[in-house]
Amino acid sequence: MGGGAHVGCTQRFWFSHTKEGTCLVKCSSPNVVASCKPPSPPPALPSLYFASSSLSFRPSNLAPARVLAHSLLSPPCRACLFLTIVRKERRKEEEKKGSSTMSNSASGMAVCDECKLKFLELKAKRSFRFIVFKINEKVQQVVVDRLGQPGESYDDFTACLPADECRYAVFDFDFVTDENCQKSKIFFISWAPDTSRVRSKMLYASSKDRFKRELDGIQVELQATDPSEMSMDIVKSRAL
Repeated sequence: MGGGAHVGCTQRFWFSHTKEGTCLVKCSSPNVVASCKPPSPPPALPSLYFASSSLSFRPSNLAPARVLAHSLLSPPCRACLFLTIVRKERRKEEEKKGSSTMSNSASGMAVCDECKLKFLELKAKRSFRFIVFKINEKVQQVVVDRLGQPGESYDDFTACLPADECRYAVFDFDFVTDENCQKSKIFFISWAPDTSRVRSKMLYASSKDRFKRELDGIQVELQATDPSEMSMDIVKSRAL
């Protein structure tokens, strides 16, 4: 293990090496860590470069710096061309964000209160013919995308589903039974077209069960990847 300090800076760095020749660097400042690898082939001069505060990995943003007591550094370190410094806070934030996204994906997205309220209005008051929902990845929630008015038809509903994006939807379907009785059933439709992004399909699939639990009163479920899988004939056959 060797040590050194950046000229004009009170920080001190400690260097150690792995079997693969990677240089591991720790700084006296608690919020800075770094690592570097010797280039192949190594440069002729034992130069070390310290990253600028921009935290960019582009060579144009790296500033050269002399190192005091460089004789203490082992040969692989002296041959390094770049030393990349990153902040622990940045790494922690990225790890936390990634962990949060993975957790939401596994257990299902949170559901916006408006989704529940509008569904209750559809079920109890029949204020809407249908409701289309979408996942807002920025806020990590299922939100209302479109409200269908009572006078709108099933064709109006299918026309508002995007051809290349996933959606959830509920539809209040009126029908007449074989005994000539007027009835209605609330359909839950999971729309995942083949042309939608793979990540989107996975996100909607992993969040579906949690979302359905928030909508008490669903009677029939349909899953469709193209319009033929949710045609009026199919809806009628599932309702009876």
